[in-house]
Amino acid sequence: MKNSEITGLSKEELVAKIAEEKENLSKLKFSHTISAIENPSRISKVRKDIARLNTELTKVKLAESATETN
Repeated sequence: MKNSEITGLSKEELVAKIAEEKENLSKLKFSHTISAIENPSRISKVRKDIARLNTELTKVKLAESATETN
């Protein structure tokens, strides 16, 4: 997932996407534990996507709190 796609998401969409990606990550880890998956670097990619989503969610929350205090 590209950063430009992530920045266009709303707060609710970010939360939903994070939950979806976490579920995807757990499935990948489980599949890799049982039998080696074809491309194990996908696990790292999904973890980085989750981190990007969490970072953007934090930015959105901080922006909301900044506008509420003003």
